[in-house]
Amino acid sequence: MNNAKRTISWTAALSYFAFSLVINSMGNVLTIVTSQKIHPSILGSAYWTAAQNGLNHSLHGNSATLSIVFFVVGMLIAVLNMVLEHRIDIKRFLGNLAFMVPFSALISVFASAFSKLLPEAHSWPMVAFYIFLNFFGVALIAIAISIYQRTNIVLHPADDLMQVLRFKYFKGNAGIAMWVSYIPPTIIGVIALIMVPDFTNYGIGTIFAFLFQGSITGWADTRIFSKLKHQGIAID
Repeated sequence: MNNAKRTISWTAALSYFAFSLVINSMGNVLTIVTSQKIHPSILGSAYWTAAQNGLNHSLHGNSATLSIVFFVVGMLIAVLNMVLEHRIDIKRFLGNLAFMVPFSALISVFASAFSKLLPEAHSWPMVAFYIFLNFFGVALIAIAISIYQRTNIVLHPADDLMQVLRFKYFKGNAGIAMWVSYIPPTIIGVIALIMVPDFTNYGIGTIFAFLFQGSITGWADTRIFSKLKHQGIAID
């Protein structure tokens, strides 16, 4: 997975990575907060976000504990990635860990800010606007995944899982790899619903993410920063 050459400088790679980290965190929180502001809840969050936010809710957590749930789940997926790669890669595991620290912190910051900034939706125009923001949040997540997968410095464990599946098992197909990578959050979501049967975190936004997030990532590979190619990955 990492035996191909890099064609951009580390300064450029780090700049792309920092930008993608911010928009990924922002997109995740947009899907959460817009879902919470519509009553009854019809939106839901992005797929991974919905499962982890549902687990946080089932554990009676809040916006502060949400970052802890994101971190713990991320570490479990990092272990799964090594299993799928058939080798123990401590450097890669530590990279997943390094990603989770600022990502979890940004999740907490954006969750607090957007919860205060966005009012409750009490009209159809506001509901329509929040649906747009929710879908936009999913698109931001997908674009961010495309960017930092291409820089391939360190990855969110869930997106590393998708990348392992994409290039090791599915010949670079982003859509199929994304769908298969949704198996763990599906399991997490089912467990959370068994603990507390609350469907607040699931809705049309979750369905939108399931159907289109992988395709948007594949689209972004050639449309967003199109000169940025996958770094350090041998693509057959």
